[in-house]
Amino acid sequence: MLNKAQIQFCLEQIEDMFPDAHCELHHSNPFELTIAVLLSAQCTDALVNKVTPKLFEKYKTPQDYLDVTIEELQDDIRSIGLYRNKAKNIQKLSELLLNEYGGEIPKDRDELTKLPGVGRKTANVVVSVAYGVPAIAVDTHVERVSKRLGICKWKDSVLQVEETLMKKIPKSLWGATHHRLIFFGRYHCKAQNPNCPECPLLSICREGKKRMNQKEKKKLTQKR
Repeated sequence: MLNKAQIQFCLEQIEDMFPDAHCELHHSNPFELTIAVLLSAQCTDALVNKVTPKLFEKYKTPQDYLDVTIEELQDDIRSIGLYRNKAKNIQKLSELLLNEYGGEIPKDRDELTKLPGVGRKTANVVVSVAYGVPAIAVDTHVERVSKRLGICKWKDSVLQVEETLMKKIPKSLWGATHHRLIFFGRYHCKAQNPNCPECPLLSICREGKKRMNQKEKKKLTQKR
């Protein structure tokens, strides 16, 4: 496991690599962001961004989503995975927003998780990006990078990863670090073929060292 100084080194290097890391889901208000993050579950941001321009032009308020049939809404998001379930959650979420929250996305994470289709990760993204509340949302990239580097344990659950990062990273950096870890995982430390040879963190990355050793052994074996 990395110590405090090593974690600080990682954060500084990742910041240097991705100083402009940000939420890549297109949106213009908290409601659109919530819908976009809900749609992004088990789906890429790039695909969601192809669907939301027309979607947000047609549906501007929670009531708009309730004024159409479930079949029509499904058709509008059909290219996105799990579209049937997501359409159902969007309509339930819209109804709850109107009945319980005056049609506005709540600023409290616990209240957000009461909305259909909104889990802890989605809630953390919304409060952080839309409202500037310090939070670390653990998606697949954040979890993978944290475990590969040794900031967290391999066996840690998503919640444990979040709790560990919150303990080891200054609260003022939670939001920025969340986006930087995502960019690092999405564009550099990818799930398949991470760019270990050119990684500035290789000297302290347990996974990177392991992968490079395996490559070296493979080369030696092929030469024989």
